[in-house]
Amino acid sequence: MGRLIGRLCRKGLGLASMVALVLLLPAVAANAEENTLSKETTACLKCHDKEDLTKTLENKETLSLHVSTSAFIESMHGKTDCEDCHSGLDAKTHGKEKASIASKREYSLSLQGSCRECHKKDFAKYEDSLHAALVKEGSKEGRKDAPLCADCHNQHTLRSVKILGPIAATPCAKCHEEIFKAYSKDVHGLERVAKGKSAPICANCHQTHDVKAASLGDGIKEACLGCHKEAVKEHKDWLPNAALHFEAISCPVCHAPGAQRRVNLRLYDEVSKRQISEKAGDPLFKKRTDAADLKETGLNELALYNLLKEFNKDGQGHVVLRGRLEVSSGVEAHQLADKSKAIKDCNVCHQAGAQPFQSVVLTIASPDGRPLRHAVQKDILNSMLATQSVKGFYAVGSTRIGLLDNLLIVVFLAGVGGPLVHIVIKWLFRKERRKNGAAAHADSQAQPGDRRADDASK
Repeated sequence: MGRLIGRLCRKGLGLASMVALVLLLPAVAANAEENTLSKETTACLKCHDKEDLTKTLENKETLSLHVSTSAFIESMHGKTDCEDCHSGLDAKTHGKEKASIASKREYSLSLQGSCRECHKKDFAKYEDSLHAALVKEGSKEGRKDAPLCADCHNQHTLRSVKILGPIAATPCAKCHEEIFKAYSKDVHGLERVAKGKSAPICANCHQTHDVKAASLGDGIKEACLGCHKEAVKEHKDWLPNAALHFEAISCPVCHAPGAQRRVNLRLYDEVSKRQISEKAGDPLFKKRTDAADLKETGLNELALYNLLKEFNKDGQGHVVLRGRLEVSSGVEAHQLADKSKAIKDCNVCHQAGAQPFQSVVLTIASPDGRPLRHAVQKDILNSMLATQSVKGFYAVGSTRIGLLDNLLIVVFLAGVGGPLVHIVIKWLFRKERRKNGAAAHADSQAQPGDRRADDASK
């Protein structure tokens, strides 16, 4: 009995030791993590780990100075010393002398250089992005200032992109609220919630740092095809001229069935194969369109023709109009439905009075890539200019652009009628041709001696 009790005690002590060790592991790990901090950073966090630590700025804004030690250690910057980013601070006078900060915005701007030091490649992409262009010109996107690094990344709590967080925590949602609301309810947003990282989010289509205007070039179409690699092939199984549809129609036109659609006439350089862009500091597009549309009823055929001539003077005669079907807003572009609900009825576009052809806009790219637009009267699609501007998506008899249908019918009749007329003429003069043919044959069969005798008699 004594031996049995001894064995149980020893087993109990061993089990208790194991439990104690497991319970102590988090504390040991935490201490190990805390030990990675330098003395200087540890000293900083002793003060800044207070949640109520704030500073009133010159513009009366309140700046939180709180930095959670545990959150900082777990962040991507956990091994970075405070002075690496806040190099302008003097440890001897910090906290003793009053520092002057104009506003939160100015404070974030002052830290941009620190981001550049470590993240050179990403920062170079950012400087070539639409966001950086907005910062440089001092413009605003809605009511929000153009984004700086700190607007998207909290430098004290930054986590790895491999760690999946709730979609509501996506930085883009701060500025693009309406678009993000639409995204969160569309097929991509719902799949993101259900399946996590396997579904695309903002950066997958618009890039992370080198964000470009969505309307510029074919970046968004390429992003769609990057995931939906079999899309073109699958559409060819049922959609006539599938390649032409992909070229001249944006994906949301069919995959956002509730959206409004329009024809977008883009000013395009045929030589460089790129959209025409305004030059910085020279807003020709607005000046010219405003002057051509004083009544603000939309550009008519003559106004658009003259406008095109002016841009051709600037572009050495290579500027044309390229038509494209698209949805009417960025919000609608993010209301994508499940593919089972996509539009497959050709009559939505290919019938008289089809909705997509009731709205027409003219577009040029601003220096930073954002679209500049001006309304165009829908009758332009029945003008001679339409032969150039809608050639990318026109099909005879299908878009109901009357003038083009008539012109192509004339061309068709001329092409078919020419050979028919030739055949009829040949039939009418068949007897004469036979007589001439017989005479020629008889002459060719005459003997050489006979021809010499005839020559002698002559």
